[in-house]
Amino acid sequence: MSKINLLLLCGGGGAEHAISLISAQYLESQLAKMPRVKVHKVEMTDQGWHLADGMRCHLDTDGMLCSKVEHTQIHYVVPCIHGFPGETGDIQSLLEITGLPYLGCGPEASRVCFNKITSKLWFDALGIPNTPYVFLTDQSPSSLTRARTFYDEQGAVFVKAASQGSSVGCYRVAKEDELDARIADAFTFSDQVLIEKAIKPRELEVAAFHMGEDVIVTPPGEISCPEDTFYTYEEKYSDGSHSNTHIEAANLTNEQIEAIQQYARQAFVHLRLKDLSRIDFFLSDDNQILLNEINTFPGMTPISMFPKLVEHHGYPFHEYLAQCISKATGKRMI
Repeated sequence: MSKINLLLLCGGGGAEHAISLISAQYLESQLAKMPRVKVHKVEMTDQGWHLADGMRCHLDTDGMLCSKVEHTQIHYVVPCIHGFPGETGDIQSLLEITGLPYLGCGPEASRVCFNKITSKLWFDALGIPNTPYVFLTDQSPSSLTRARTFYDEQGAVFVKAASQGSSVGCYRVAKEDELDARIADAFTFSDQVLIEKAIKPRELEVAAFHMGEDVIVTPPGEISCPEDTFYTYEEKYSDGSHSNTHIEAANLTNEQIEAIQQYARQAFVHLRLKDLSRIDFFLSDDNQILLNEINTFPGMTPISMFPKLVEHHGYPFHEYLAQCISKATGKRMI
């Protein structure tokens, strides 16, 4: 049987470049379990696309991966890029133009979910509860006045760059005289800024993904952060992290689990997600379930929640990947 040439894109040159490389290593280990797949790993940097040996390459609009020594017809792409340009819809738009099938959500769903403002507008439209918020498109006096009014109404807030992942450009503000400075900081990461009410929730996460035509939503796992902290970039990925992940969230009622799964399924279907997502919820002190955000290409590091939840739900991760590839290419992988 002939092998399929799979392009594993990683890096991206953005704020989450290094984490993307770690995720790609994990995916490469899973793809190695499929004898019919030949992986062509390419790192995207600010200086261009590079093969494993450092040679420059590019992807033609006919789906050909080209270097100065070889042209290879690609059959499937795994865009393992967190943040820009992988979760923003840019890479997906390129792949749509080339006609290549790929893992993950399409351009529109990626753009909507990556922007914290547009995703919350969708949650509102679908009737899915989420944290109270206002958003800013500039730092004009009227915008800053609106932000201060919201702070006065809510107390402590989170100031977030609208279009960043992994808690990049996210700040907790508990003193009003820090608000303007943090808004300015967030605007260095994004053209829009979201301001949310700060609560002390339990942080619950589900994996929502396709198995064939079925949408599977796992029961929630949980992230436990140290007291008086939130799940920052450093807490997610550094060796010194004090946060813990639990594949099964404890002390939830059946009604709470069912509500979380229902909201996740509703978002997955109506926002037209494809293949995979990690959908994050808050559970407040007064037992409100609030949808926090949707990750259209969640972390795939050895400690990441998405692959753990998939496997805990009974699907070996390489088998999950194999059926995604088979569904898109019409070829059996295992």
